[in-house]
Amino acid sequence: MRKRLGKDCRCAGPAHAYSEPIVPVPRVEGGPKLRTVAEFFEGSVATSPSAPAVRFEDTVVTYAEVNAEANRLARRLLAAGVGPDSLVAIALPRSPRLVVAVLAVLKAGGAYLPLDPDYPAARLTHMVEDARPVLLLRTGDVTVPCDGLPELVLDAPDVEAEVERERADDVTQEERSAPLLPDHLMYVIYTSGSTGVPKGVAVSHAGVADMVSTQARIYGVGQGDRILQWASFSFDAWFWDFSLALLHGATLVMADRHDLLPGESLRETMLRHEVNHAVLPPVALGSTDSEGLLVGGTITSTGDVCTRALAERWQKGRRLYNAYGPTEVTVGASIGGPFEGVQDEVSVGTPWDGGTVYVLDERLEDLRDGGEGEFFLGGSGVARGYLNRPGLTASRFVADPYGPPGSRMYRSGDRGRRDPNGEFYFTGRVDNQVKMRGFRIELGEIEARLETHPEVEVVVACVGGEDASTQHVVAYVKTPAGATVTEAELRDHARVALPEHMVPSNVVLLESLPTLPNGKVDRKALAERALTSTVGQRADGADRTTRETADAAATSYERVVCELVRETLGVDEVTPQDNFFDLGGHSVLAARLVSRLRKEVGVAVPMRSMFETANLAELAELLERRDEGPREA
Repeated sequence: MRKRLGKDCRCAGPAHAYSEPIVPVPRVEGGPKLRTVAEFFEGSVATSPSAPAVRFEDTVVTYAEVNAEANRLARRLLAAGVGPDSLVAIALPRSPRLVVAVLAVLKAGGAYLPLDPDYPAARLTHMVEDARPVLLLRTGDVTVPCDGLPELVLDAPDVEAEVERERADDVTQEERSAPLLPDHLMYVIYTSGSTGVPKGVAVSHAGVADMVSTQARIYGVGQGDRILQWASFSFDAWFWDFSLALLHGATLVMADRHDLLPGESLRETMLRHEVNHAVLPPVALGSTDSEGLLVGGTITSTGDVCTRALAERWQKGRRLYNAYGPTEVTVGASIGGPFEGVQDEVSVGTPWDGGTVYVLDERLEDLRDGGEGEFFLGGSGVARGYLNRPGLTASRFVADPYGPPGSRMYRSGDRGRRDPNGEFYFTGRVDNQVKMRGFRIELGEIEARLETHPEVEVVVACVGGEDASTQHVVAYVKTPAGATVTEAELRDHARVALPEHMVPSNVVLLESLPTLPNGKVDRKALAERALTSTVGQRADGADRTTRETADAAATSYERVVCELVRETLGVDEVTPQDNFFDLGGHSVLAARLVSRLRKEVGVAVPMRSMFETANLAELAELLERRDEGPREA
């Protein structure tokens, strides 16, 4: 039976749940004073208590209000046994309450484990069981399958009453179970794992001071600025948006996830809230009209390669930056810009304050001559390591031969080079990890999940698509003789454990996989084949005659929708009973379809409807209701 914490309830087990040792960060003489997130935020509160801290739809909450709510909740967490290095799971939808919960955990001295309510239940369960948090914070409309974990349901009347009775002044060091130091844990974020198991990256407060210093130097944001909160809570980019606003006195602009989908929805959201600073992946930039956005402000591209074409378009009317950094450092490692004029290549710039980027060869020799090697990242922002994975931590977080005694560097797996001016350029990966639509994906995790199906022998996952907006995962599957499993069933099997961005758009069943002379699977041949694949090749085996009959019986609106879906996804056959996402569509392509419907049919369809309609027939019906009259296909 899951327990709900009351006023006198304590968490089962020790509050110090994080089992790995604290690795001290070498102090740099003359560097910034090391401070925690809570101290930086409280500094913003002291400077501008009445300024808007969070804007969510029509709700605006001031710094003083957010701080008071966070302090009250933090004291409930202290009473529950939360303290330095305690891990608290947070499963809340986008809202000011989410910001308050994160601040409360950090003020109490704990670290937060983000759980996206949209993730599959199996994945949430794995993260909770692996991380072993001492407490779960959620709302009544969110369910996390984790029996035995104490929890606070934050919108429950009794919990709200208990929190309201707590003091609203700032939490002091004396109130915590131990003094909170920059070396204590700040968050644990799970990333895709090459072995098929997601791994938690443990990050301390130690890199926050240098991150804040970098933000102040590059962006100079403050009261009156509006920072878009775009990234999912499950990614470290969320913390960047959070910190760029709230640790500098600016306003964090939050919105429903459907209002942030690339294209018209994202554009309208930024215009409506007068956002002047945003961080977005290249695929979102490529799908969104830049005209009139972020005028006089900044746009930062991150998460994937920023192309020359994107740079030329987005540098007009605003400052454009390009940032780089994996989850294993405190959000980022380097940043380039502002860019002006034509760029042959868009660099990822120079290291953050307090950070180092090395380009090393196989012998860890520094390639200062411009040669291509692997990026190794050092400095204050390097994470502790992988939660409960000492072996993996030891292999990826290694001694820094160029840094102070006892310092470490992270072996990123990214390849790149450094030019004579000290600018760094990303050139690719050394392994099977890919970046797709801003998501970091280990293809091996997709393969491992599909191989758990009893009728699957071998799986090879590849990336298909012509450009960033059409990129998708293709899974080539060999099944044993006599197997009856279908492509659609395998996609459903993947969806049970993988987040939607990792579910293959195409599953292709093959009697045999191409092999090399040594008998190993020819992955290169399959990767080349994937590049020519279209999103959502038919996978249900339906009879062609049946489809043609259904198409002939379709209404004029259904024929319009089906035709635009055919062209958007690049598939040959679409019927009104098909679901856009089952055909292999994703959010970026959905935004493209909505844009085409607006331009070619003259009807604005809310992006939310793309996710809420069961099939294209329902979408066509919505189109008809919103239109003035029928149109012939």
